[in-house]
Amino acid sequence: MDDAKEGDRDGTETAPLPFRASVEALRAARLRPEIEIDPTRPPQRLAPYAYALEAAVVEADEDLADGRLVLLHDPAGHDAWQGTFRLVTLVRAELEPEMVADPLLPEVCWSWLTGALEARGLSYGEPSGTVTRASSHYFGGLSERPAASQIEIRASWTPREGLGGVPDTAAHLASWCDLLCQIAGLPPTGPGADASVVTLPQRRGPQSR
Repeated sequence: MDDAKEGDRDGTETAPLPFRASVEALRAARLRPEIEIDPTRPPQRLAPYAYALEAAVVEADEDLADGRLVLLHDPAGHDAWQGTFRLVTLVRAELEPEMVADPLLPEVCWSWLTGALEARGLSYGEPSGTVTRASSHYFGGLSERPAASQIEIRASWTPREGLGGVPDTAAHLASWCDLLCQIAGLPPTGPGADASVVTLPQRRGPQSR
């Protein structure tokens, strides 16, 4: 991952050391070649300190899936988090319309999130989230467009803190990218990868870049 531009560093240089160390680990992470990732503007009101990344899974100049990962930090701690850090994510990908009807799809997608964290031996707590299936049908002037379906995962969890109160954010980022690739239909790689794990097949007509 390339270093963030100077403007992306605003608000981190004077932040507490655990947050600065966590952000630097995110910036220095080395990820799968299919992942294109960049810093983006974080939310302003969820925590005293926040850092955000957006990413896409790209093959042959086509986006297969995309998402956003936000690192939140409250030095005073947060009762709902049961810690001082929180990771919040949105992941989404196009589906073949017939896949939306699979009743097990939400449970499978949620298991990919927890499985990606556990595959890298990460300790975490207080996971929560939703898996949403949506279909769009077009009419009138848009009637020539084919029906489109999408899966969306919104989730958050508390990364357990290590030495100096710093969580292993680089490993959590790598696990999140594993999830992003899995929902994009790519085979798993890396520590704990299981080639038998089911992934979503690559969708019809991914968006061109």
